[in-house]
Amino acid sequence: MTFARTLAVMTEGLDRRAYPAIVCEVGRADGPRWRHALGTLTYNTDAPPCRESTVFDLASLTKVIATTSLTMRAVRDGRLSLSSLVRDDITVAHLLDHSSGLPAHRRLWETVTTAVALREAVLDVPQERPAGIQAVYSDIGFMTLGFLLEACMEAPLDQQWRGVWPHAGDRLDFLQAPSTWSAIAPTERDSWRGRLLQGEVHDEHAALLGGVAAHSGLFGNAAAVGRFAASVLESFHRETWLATPSEMHQWACRRPVPGSSRALGWDTMLPTSSCGTRMSPTAIGHTGFTGTSLWIDWERDCYVVILTNRVHPTRTNEVFVPMRARLHDAIAEDLA
Repeated sequence: MTFARTLAVMTEGLDRRAYPAIVCEVGRADGPRWRHALGTLTYNTDAPPCRESTVFDLASLTKVIATTSLTMRAVRDGRLSLSSLVRDDITVAHLLDHSSGLPAHRRLWETVTTAVALREAVLDVPQERPAGIQAVYSDIGFMTLGFLLEACMEAPLDQQWRGVWPHAGDRLDFLQAPSTWSAIAPTERDSWRGRLLQGEVHDEHAALLGGVAAHSGLFGNAAAVGRFAASVLESFHRETWLATPSEMHQWACRRPVPGSSRALGWDTMLPTSSCGTRMSPTAIGHTGFTGTSLWIDWERDCYVVILTNRVHPTRTNEVFVPMRARLHDAIAEDLA
């Protein structure tokens, strides 16, 4: 397959400065079918080329790759229940499907300076509405879930992740070694930290938590994210390190929250979503603020990984956001 339509949209994104670097991988449960990299790590004339192996800050893909997977394991092992009360009327399921009633964001990093203080501030954030009546995408909710996971499993999230991810040494992890930073796609020139972020987590709250958080902090390249996606696809049909088929179907099912497309951790396909119009209605996926996305169409045995650093040099760059659906549609057309 040449993926000519896909390459055309990827190249258009470079021309329009939607991102300096992009890697795309398309695959199935048995592995990748196509992978391609375009661009350079920055817009500088002497910037290194983006390669298929380039590592990106995955941002909120952390929520589905690491945190949702770890919660699935905790529930399977009986350490947590989806109906476990976390605080007030909020259950674990409410945190996963973003119907906890907690707010979407709070700029807490502007008022606290330590991980301990941030944790206390997150847990003190009041609900804006009762749980279960509306889905509002909430980093606050996922940070709360991460603190719960660390308490019930008695281990930091990064240690938990390394304990379940079966590909030891793979480029899918928190806390990248400083010796590798120069080969990682930079994100933003951050005024809060006063430097270009390269190899350091982009999200401010995750940074205050030492780079390990439930809502952000994971880094990875397309091949590693693709291996995770293949595990998800396989889990719909047979037991894997991640889940049994019945568990995977349960966690991928849209929740009974009015007006919401959210499943447990995952989002589900809508014709207006970032996955475009061509995936099955049961497809699941997620996006990351830095310009990343992962969509999995288990009915068609297909996954799509798109990694970019669209926030370089600034997060005000929104050119890529409306292009993302077009890119997924181009991939579907090339596959057809």
